[in-house]
Amino acid sequence: PFVESGGGLVQPGGSLRLSCAASGFTVDPFAIGWFRQAPGKEREVVSCINTRNDGTNYVESVKGRFTVSRDNSRYTVYLEMDSLKPEDTATYYCEASFSPPKESGSICPLSRIEYLEIWGQGTPGTVSS
Repeated sequence: PFVESGGGLVQPGGSLRLSCAASGFTVDPFAIGWFRQAPGKEREVVSCINTRNDGTNYVESVKGRFTVSRDNSRYTVYLEMDSLKPEDTATYYCEASFSPPKESGSICPLSRIEYLEIWGQGTPGTVSS
């Protein structure tokens, strides 16, 4: 499982940097995705990073505001969230995908069903004035 951290309370327009650390993989994942679940809503993927080439992908609602990256430890992934909006309020999770995306030409999957669902505790981010 993953361990997420870095959430907190921030004003609209502010930033948060989330971290996601994993251990115990015997096979390298193809991609690591960031998900979020707002109160009363379904969990959704917002971004992913291809661990073969560090290519990234984002859903439209966060493009230009969120940046996913990873460090040399391979399984530590970050999500830099800038220009935050109240609608970004959610608990954020990360998860692994072990196969190339089903969508041809996609860098990494933006579909929840292509990820394992062994969820960690997540880290809550609240955007409010």
